[in-house]
Amino acid sequence: MKKNLSGSLFVTFLLVLTGLASYGASVHVAQAGSVALPALPAPVPCPNCWHPALNTSWQWQLQGQIDQSFNVTMYDVDMFDTSASVVASLHSAGRIVICYIDAGTWENWRPDASKFPNSVKGKNNGWPGEKWLDIRQLSILGPIMQARMDLCKSKGFDGVEFDNVDGYTNNTGFPLTYNDQLNYNTWLANQAHTRGLSVALKNDLGQIHDLLPYFDWVLDEQCFQYTECGKLVPFIQANKAVMEVEYNLAPSQFCPKANALNFNSMKKHLNLKAYRVACR
Repeated sequence: MKKNLSGSLFVTFLLVLTGLASYGASVHVAQAGSVALPALPAPVPCPNCWHPALNTSWQWQLQGQIDQSFNVTMYDVDMFDTSASVVASLHSAGRIVICYIDAGTWENWRPDASKFPNSVKGKNNGWPGEKWLDIRQLSILGPIMQARMDLCKSKGFDGVEFDNVDGYTNNTGFPLTYNDQLNYNTWLANQAHTRGLSVALKNDLGQIHDLLPYFDWVLDEQCFQYTECGKLVPFIQANKAVMEVEYNLAPSQFCPKANALNFNSMKKHLNLKAYRVACR
């Protein structure tokens, strides 16, 4: 249920509205001569999926033994590296548990790495052992990602965070378009909801207006460092939570702004081990 704009929340939204320019807000305008969007499938509803409150505490740890000591609502951890017993342990402590799946790059150390033919592997994305995927080849990637989501579900996870779903803005080695990415990301979201998994939009700020109906919340990196936090505000306006991380800024440099925007921000180290400093 959406809250009434009263009291402190009203002040928060005033700060949001007056601060959009400095936070990198953008306006989604259809321009004459632009390429028409593809006919997208309807969003798959998931009323029983986890829909985080705007103010939701969380931990994001993708490396190392999971530190289960944080008193937070949600843990976001690696799907392959986290056992069902760890998921169950976190559940017993009252935590929601999200599985991290890389849907946009091939990672050479994953147990299913051999299932990706060379035809879908593009350029390195800057991380060792990773290559961008040709997301247009859904007949190949689809079954692999479905199997990953099935494993996520079977381990007991409550939702999924798909990473590297903004390849169209990068030098992937493939001529990926805005529409190619839109097709892939909506397919991922609907597949997650079909399995009863809550789904996060990871970064991909340029497509938020089109993808907002498909995703339950958003996880973004370094929006304050790159002055683009205003692009995340539509999620707040839709009563959908924003999880946000900074790596290089001190908490004092972004936490007051994050709290004013009603973001769930924290400082992490780039290796995404247990270290965290939450803004609230």
